[in-house]
Amino acid sequence: MPPTTHNDAITAEEITGVESPNTPAPTTDASSQKRPNAFTELMSGSKKPKPPTPPPSTLDKAKKIARSFDPRNGLGVYLEHPETNPEGRVVDYDDDFVVINDKFPKASVHLLLIPRNPALYFQHPLSLLSEDTAFLADVRERVTRIKALAASELRRQYGHLSATDAPYQTALEDLMSSSSPPTPSERASLLPPGRDWLADIKAGVHTHPSMNHLHIHILSRDMQSPWMKHKKHYLSFNTGFLVEMDEFPLEEGSKRFHPGDWPNWEMKCWRCGKGFGNKFAKLKAHMDEEFEVWKKE
Repeated sequence: MPPTTHNDAITAEEITGVESPNTPAPTTDASSQKRPNAFTELMSGSKKPKPPTPPPSTLDKAKKIARSFDPRNGLGVYLEHPETNPEGRVVDYDDDFVVINDKFPKASVHLLLIPRNPALYFQHPLSLLSEDTAFLADVRERVTRIKALAASELRRQYGHLSATDAPYQTALEDLMSSSSPPTPSERASLLPPGRDWLADIKAGVHTHPSMNHLHIHILSRDMQSPWMKHKKHYLSFNTGFLVEMDEFPLEEGSKRFHPGDWPNWEMKCWRCGKGFGNKFAKLKAHMDEEFEVWKKE
């Protein structure tokens, strides 16, 4: 088991990839399965570029050795040959980045954007995103697209329960039940806007990443997942420990580089702002209630 520090946002078991959820993964409502799955459509409808030329065998060997001795290098498995879809988690990729479903998601939708350039693997995200303007611009453009994808998936999961999304859902049912359903690109112009699901998606990086490879989190705000098991899980995505993409670039010497004793910060509900101190179980129960209301908005 790898060493952990007080500031790790995930558990040692998550780092090694052997963590188990508290409860079985939630099943998807049967009616929502009829709706287009944004992730499936992207994977099936996109023509993938030719994978980059593998690095020299010596570098390949060095990477494998590093991974075998340091579980914090676990994200590397998705980078070298994403066309093989390791563990079935790859959502999209090109020569420069891979998008995967987080292995231990902390929300209904939780994606990771990971650069494939070995020179960027182990750079600190706060430094790189603050100093490399070209990289920041590239990441921002990609995050914008991935957030839209995540919002579509959130709508697929919960749109049929939402009052404000009802016009969209009704129109979608009619379109998908027709003899010639429109393509994804055609649907956009044929459907009313409905609920703003994009407002419930956020993106950012942790000030103290627990995994070595640089990665950007794109996730829904609901914090509903069997893997949301500890106070630090919640705080890591709902406090200043997460630096959101619109905060970059950070000024040199910014206090954001040093979050302090963040695992002891007070927990507050992401939706209503009510404080729960260190009482994670009470926060979880409260969030379950808020989640039911949020879904129906």
